Amino acid sequence: MRLNSVIALLEQGQTPITVFSPPTIESAIELATARYDGVVFEAEHNPYDIKALRDCLQYLLNRKQIVERGSVSPAVTPIIRIPPNGAEMNQFLAKQVLDIGAYGVVFPHISTVEEAYNSVRSCRYPRPKGFPAYEPEGIRGDQPVHAARYWGITPQEYYRKADVWPLAPDGEILVIIMCEDVKAIDNLPRILKEVPGIGVVLIGEGDLSQNLGFPRQYDHPAVTEAMTTIRRICAEHKVICGHPHVETQNAQRVIDEGYRFLMAATARTYAGLDACRKITGRT
Repeated sequence: MRLNSVIALLEQGQTPITVFSPPTIESAIELATARYDGVVFEAEHNPYDIKALRDCLQYLLNRKQIVERGSVSPAVTPIIRIPPNGAEMNQFLAKQVLDIGAYGVVFPHISTVEEAYNSVRSCRYPRPKGFPAYEPEGIRGDQPVHAARYWGITPQEYYRKADVWPLAPDGEILVIIMCEDVKAIDNLPRILKEVPGIGVVLIGEGDLSQNLGFPRQYDHPAVTEAMTTIRRICAEHKVICGHPHVETQNAQRVIDEGYRFLMAATARTYAGLDACRKITGRT
């Protein structure tokens, strides 16, 4: 059984439905029994507090669900968006959120091959040269105890599973890079060709629209054209493309356009979630 339900759905050809959430205990409690497949705790535009994030992961665990599902992992898979823009190359933040048990990391503003490479390697343990799927070379520091406990497995089992999917077929860690500016679009073909281990390219349409000169005008032709280009590049390289703002008004269009990783509307208004589930046949 997969520990990461988002990866499990992607492997099955289904479309996981996730949501951004503030890193609060109250939100985690509410989300624990929601019908989302994953939650991205937002630490880019909220204060970065590793203790608060750790508390959120713990409060996602629901004993009744664990018994009913027969799995120690939370039904709603926790992923964390870390603060630094890609150019800042801060690997320690990815290390910290993985060490508390996160099943994935969202890296904002990844615009170059070097930044994408740094994102993936930050999520991988070092391996001997010549090891299968050696690149991107791992640099994550070794401290699996807390994450293994959260995943409900031994540290040695954690080592086997704590790699990035789909580069490692049994990996349970999802690397999500955000494509948020024109430079990123220009470099995206090289990024996806040269950096294995990227699970999802998530469009940051807010920052992208700013960079294009049309802030938050998501229906402006320049913005829609740029998003179409990102989807096309992802499709050409067989990498999943994600949409960050799915609501009742655009859910049908977003799914028809081929997005396979959805971030529905806010946690406390489930209309976006319900629309996505209905359209994808998961009522």
